[in-house]
Amino acid sequence: MAKLRLTLAVTAAWLPLAAGAVDSTGQQDALTLFATCTGRLSALMEHQWLTDGPQSEETARTRARMIGLLETVMPPGAGAEVLHRRIEAKMAQAALLGQATFATDPRRAATARRLAALQLAQCERLLL
Repeated sequence: MAKLRLTLAVTAAWLPLAAGAVDSTGQQDALTLFATCTGRLSALMEHQWLTDGPQSEETARTRARMIGLLETVMPPGAGAEVLHRRIEAKMAQAALLGQATFATDPRRAATARRLAALQLAQCERLLL
């Protein structure tokens, strides 16, 4: 439990720097951020099942850590909203990964690869 609290404290310090939802005061919405990152990591894990099986195991561990953070900040009754955000982020990341891997235009593939990597790096920074 102490490790989780430390992780949350460090994560809170990173929230202003990480990509995610911003409320009307300009503050990060941790629930949206963690849900989005969980969706992105889910897409990566599934993509790796097809392209790099062994790496998917590491991604699954990272995703589990993100789910732990998400569950910590999720208020009662927010399940449907969180699921919607996770699915939305997963589909967007899956589309980028698909373009990065299968696009016939090399520039389009490179752009998708860079954007997908940037978005995942933003999420991974939350976990230190």
